[in-house]
Amino acid sequence: MTQTSTPRSGQQTHSSNIKNETVAWPLVVGIGRAHAHYGEFLQGVFEADKGRLCRGLVTLPLTSQGSLATFWPDEQDGIRPRPANRIKAARAAALTLEHVGVAGRGGELTIESSIPVGHGYGSSTADVIASIRAVAASARVTLRQSTVARLAVAAESASDAIAYCDQALLFAHREGRTIEHFGGEFPPFLVVGFRDGNARPIDTLGMRRARYDSEEIGLFRVLRGLAYRSIRQQDPRLLGRVATISASISQKHLPKASFNTVLDIARAHDACGVQVAHSGTLIGILLDATAPRAAMRAAELARQVSGTGLQGVHTFALNAETRLIQ
Repeated sequence: MTQTSTPRSGQQTHSSNIKNETVAWPLVVGIGRAHAHYGEFLQGVFEADKGRLCRGLVTLPLTSQGSLATFWPDEQDGIRPRPANRIKAARAAALTLEHVGVAGRGGELTIESSIPVGHGYGSSTADVIASIRAVAASARVTLRQSTVARLAVAAESASDAIAYCDQALLFAHREGRTIEHFGGEFPPFLVVGFRDGNARPIDTLGMRRARYDSEEIGLFRVLRGLAYRSIRQQDPRLLGRVATISASISQKHLPKASFNTVLDIARAHDACGVQVAHSGTLIGILLDATAPRAAMRAAELARQVSGTGLQGVHTFALNAETRLIQ
């Protein structure tokens, strides 16, 4: 398909200006991208506006893996995804067309992804967000991150915070809105990540929602405050403790067979803590990237973890100016 010429000056617009309006220029081929995540630092139930309780999470970004969506508009009805099973992404594309004022138009939506499915990497959310961005690019419209998040939740009922890239925030993943922005970036970590034993991919649609008791909800209030402080003070050890407690609570709802073994390994290596995918099989051991010999310690830790038989062992950095040793 031949791409049409770029829009004249003044045609690029923000989503807040185009709702309920009609796009007056032709759609072009649009491309969108979104990165993965590696589970969560924190997940639970938190107070939102006026004391209302809602489910929320703090996502651990993983920028080394991602999803690429390409939208090829045409005059046919409906969104035709490739692969054909990317139904959520197709729904997100249709919702975005409606949002930008071209409901009823269709096209082919191609998804290319390097993200494993069913382990907690946010593969479906990455596909959905990349698709939203591709359709917006096709209409030459700039969407706000909050709009992308809202459309993502409408498309798949629950969505992680990767619409906000690597920003540190507490996100209501079933409502598509920010509960609290922590006002800074994540502390620098090296993460030794792996999957829990021989755990199979998890069907998140078939999962029962965790039911937290009043004691856990009170603890989440404390953890939220500690997470805020850890980010404002750039304290990786404090955020590591938050992650470990949250992961321990998750053991009651989606237990990981290797969790206690991983805790022992983390303590032996003086790690900051352990985090998990609360709806997946992923586990990560968190190391302070600014500590002496951080890269060497991460490599040694990864070798020990590999020796226990855990799968998919790899090391990645978050906000760390450190060269990894693989």
